[in-house]
Amino acid sequence: MIVRGNALLNSSTFRGLTAGQRAVHLRVIETTDLHLHLLPYDYYADKPWNGIGLVNAAQMIEDARSEANNTLLFDNGDFLQGTPMGDYVAHERGLREGDVHPVIAAMNALEFDAITLGNHEFNYGLDFLMTALGGAAFPVVSSNLSVRHGANPLRDTTLVKPYVLIDKMVADDQGFEHRLRIGVIGFAPPQVVDWDSHALDGRLRARDIIETARAYVPEMREAGADLIIALAHTGIGASRHTEGMENAAVPLGRVPGIDALLTGHSHLVFPSPVFSNLTDVDIAAGTVSGKPAVMGGCWGAHIGLIDILLTRDAGKWEVLGTRSEVRSLPKAPPAAAPQKAQRVAAAVAAAHTDTLAAIRRPVGQSEQPLHSYFTHLGEFDALRVVAEAQRAYVAAQLTDPDLMDLPILSAVAPFKSGGRSGPAGYTDIAAGPLALRHIADLYAFPNAIAALCLTGKEITEWLERSASAFSQVRLGSTGTLLRDPDFPGYNFEMINPLDVVLDLSKPARYNADGTMINDKAHRVASVSLHGAPLDPEARYILCTNSYRAGGAGNFAGARSANLVLSDEAVARDIVRQYVAQSDTVHVGTGGSLRFTPMPDTSVVFETGPKARHHLSEIARYNPVPRGLTRSGFLRLKLDLSGEV
Repeated sequence: MIVRGNALLNSSTFRGLTAGQRAVHLRVIETTDLHLHLLPYDYYADKPWNGIGLVNAAQMIEDARSEANNTLLFDNGDFLQGTPMGDYVAHERGLREGDVHPVIAAMNALEFDAITLGNHEFNYGLDFLMTALGGAAFPVVSSNLSVRHGANPLRDTTLVKPYVLIDKMVADDQGFEHRLRIGVIGFAPPQVVDWDSHALDGRLRARDIIETARAYVPEMREAGADLIIALAHTGIGASRHTEGMENAAVPLGRVPGIDALLTGHSHLVFPSPVFSNLTDVDIAAGTVSGKPAVMGGCWGAHIGLIDILLTRDAGKWEVLGTRSEVRSLPKAPPAAAPQKAQRVAAAVAAAHTDTLAAIRRPVGQSEQPLHSYFTHLGEFDALRVVAEAQRAYVAAQLTDPDLMDLPILSAVAPFKSGGRSGPAGYTDIAAGPLALRHIADLYAFPNAIAALCLTGKEITEWLERSASAFSQVRLGSTGTLLRDPDFPGYNFEMINPLDVVLDLSKPARYNADGTMINDKAHRVASVSLHGAPLDPEARYILCTNSYRAGGAGNFAGARSANLVLSDEAVARDIVRQYVAQSDTVHVGTGGSLRFTPMPDTSVVFETGPKARHHLSEIARYNPVPRGLTRSGFLRLKLDLSGEV
């Protein structure tokens, strides 16, 4: 009998196991989307945060290991970027000869068996990534990213090893040992070459995940792999395969020869009800296309487990049964940190201390609070700082006479607006001194600046894409949740200094992924610039970032043909310089978002609990607090009857 938490993985419960036949229990443990959350610390708020961190996850990992005789530990990518520590190491301290990156040092301490690459590994450029990986005491695999394409995937010169074969001695339920050859293959979203094109400079190529899997898996079997585990930094999405799809877990599960899927990228938990309506996904069985699968959340707040029961017959291993689960960090930390957790903490202690010193350096002043509690309601003060910084930079860089006199607009999104980040996941900066950590709070990603030349029609379509962040509201209704919970905040882009009015009684034109779902739907009721309607035929300069300009989010006009500025300047550094030059930030009033009046109609809006201190800013909606949700969000009843 093999104990798995409160559940039992008992070899006798599986049909086909004959008397005396020996079974091997293999436990696969996953971390994913750590985003450099190594310690339980919120660098933006500059205070401890117990609900995250690889140090905390180390206790769960050790517990999971202790419950099974045979275990493997993998990371599924997006580990290198995500906190100010990552920016400090990449942009200030650097990696000198013999240095080990903090996240690699932490993984070495936990004795990971292998890892794969996610899209955010490339945010700091290819050279920095490869230097960081040089300190790894474990293999790094990724099969669909290459530095040179060949005639087919097998002839590509991959950036790292496409796969690895791990020969592991495993003990069966009677204590006898057997050799098991485990093939581990990695995959990343092919869009990475577009999203980070400014940092990659054409040095990286990508292939479709499914095409690559179909090429390599047979080769792995021929090399003697008894079991193949896919480390797939991809989400669980559509069942039908399309070339270059970003979230390809379901068709990947159908590739013959793959035995288990570790997924990620979307910061969700699988198995969970979130995926209950997807084709070929069984949350009760914990399978995707019939294969055991797991997605272990993000930031070290969860780990994923797949238990596999195997037996060997006539020289071949057979999977008798599987179980998948995700474990969450306990609310209270353990009284004493386990030995491995102590090693992780020690491995990153110096980088943590240096990061704290860096983020506390003063930059400037703000005369008013800057927060993101009501960005979806048109309160943009925090975003306006970023927008104005982008506009000033782009205006100074444009030298083409054909472009210099065009109106300059600036697209901004609330990177921290709750959602999957929870009720603490908002920008909340008090009036007064601004430190470097506040700049990182305003702009959470190391994207480079970019600018596009778009028509007014394309600008309006850009806004239509953003308007899909809202649910459709029926006239006279009272309980509709205003925000679509599946729509990430970073895709809710408003364009400064445009004045925008949305009609929420209309259906969405796009879905959360940016795919057009209703070509007759139009929520944008009006768009004006300095009091005049936006001219659909006129040209405008739109400030954005490298990620968006590379096509991320499927926004109208975001393609290379429209790119008029792309350089290495990091948008966050541009904001820092803007604040420093201004000394005291005076937030302007340009740009607005309003909704067309809907008499006798109210909606429910969820935001951070500290938004209570700022309700006067949205007095036009007559906000009425309705308590906290189970997750800790503040629920507000908003009246949509008012005038635009």
